[in-house]
Amino acid sequence: MTIFPGRRRAALALAVSGVLALTATACGDDGGGAAGGGGGTEGSGKGKITFWDNNGGVRTDVWKEIIADFEKANPDIDVEYVGVASKEVQSKYDTAIQGGALPDVGGVGAAMLAGIAAQGALEPLDARIEKSSLFGKLNPGMVESVKAAGGQDKLFTVPTSASNGVLYYRTDLFKAAGLQEPSTWSAFYEAAEKLTAKDKNQFGYTIRGGAGSIAQALDAMYGQSGIQSFWEDDKTTVNDPKNVAALEKYAALFKRTTPAADVNNDFTKMVAQWDSGQIGMLNHNLGSYQDHVKALGTEKFRGIPNPTLDDGTRVMVSNPVDGLGLFSSSKNKAAAWKFIEFAASHESNSKWNKSAGAIPANTEAAQDPWIKEAEPTKLAAEVLFSGKATIVQLPYYLPDWNTISKADNEADFQKVLLGSMTAKEFADSLAEQLNEAQAEWKQQKK
Repeated sequence: MTIFPGRRRAALALAVSGVLALTATACGDDGGGAAGGGGGTEGSGKGKITFWDNNGGVRTDVWKEIIADFEKANPDIDVEYVGVASKEVQSKYDTAIQGGALPDVGGVGAAMLAGIAAQGALEPLDARIEKSSLFGKLNPGMVESVKAAGGQDKLFTVPTSASNGVLYYRTDLFKAAGLQEPSTWSAFYEAAEKLTAKDKNQFGYTIRGGAGSIAQALDAMYGQSGIQSFWEDDKTTVNDPKNVAALEKYAALFKRTTPAADVNNDFTKMVAQWDSGQIGMLNHNLGSYQDHVKALGTEKFRGIPNPTLDDGTRVMVSNPVDGLGLFSSSKNKAAAWKFIEFAASHESNSKWNKSAGAIPANTEAAQDPWIKEAEPTKLAAEVLFSGKATIVQLPYYLPDWNTISKADNEADFQKVLLGSMTAKEFADSLAEQLNEAQAEWKQQKK
């Protein structure tokens, strides 16, 4: 059996956490702060708690505003904010689980949920929700999504937002070139070619080649192939010939209709590059909408759902629902839960999602006027909840999903862009890892 680097890391994390937990028990410790969580207490409901933001820097300002609101309403609780960059948060949580240094509350999205929950680090929140002011006020689809992602049919994170893939395009550039809206993949490829003028440093598209590239590539693959399920008899469809062909066509845009720098660009560099005004189209999620408004105003661009096939068929991969988790090692779970409940309430959830341009999980927040004013969010919500799209559910429930879809394959995707690995080789390698992870997960479920 092939052992992939990510699998070794996951196994090591579980092994180390088990050893540390046993050591703590042997020494008579109550388990507080031990690896894998556990040993926490409800506490007094007062005092200090620590919160880790899983997208630090990008959303720091709005979180500090929500924290200030919370502390004003709860003067006996002090929240220490720690911003963690999204590309570092998985490893930081893994290190904290092994070393016994977890926060009380943290941002835990669906993509990393199963791996953290499998190590016993997160408190199941089902009973707390039932007794909470949040009961009945969270989007049922998002609740089911994070339950499924946790892999244990329990609610390990309170959903706060969903952020669908969006195709942003420059309406002024399209108008000048006589191009139609890129609402189909055919129109997308035509525009990418026609808007490129390398001698003027103008490009039709910017492709994500750095951190976070795999999810965007999967969206392009399934969107073009029309394949509607990630699994077929416990074998992934990632390397289906239709998906391979779609990846070949998509990757072939690199350096032909995209800047060469794209091979290393994560979302912050890609967004900044697009906002500079020399590029026609950008695939990202709702989270960058406000950045585009600041750079371009609302008249020069639109954000529409990802393209359809020519016959109108829309297939999209699921975007991970973000949420807030309560760590089981917390010594003040009562105060930590108060913070989660406050952050997911109508006013706070609306404030956060308005800043991020995302779809609120709080059903009352989802009715607020700003959603109709933020067109990409409005259109994304309509597609997501109106049954107009087939959503290919990615296997967030696999403990190794986050590692496979990021650290283990981003470098290989760069090789595809650079021509040193074929799309088929990439897809076959990715499929082998996924099939192994699925088999191991099913075996553990028995």
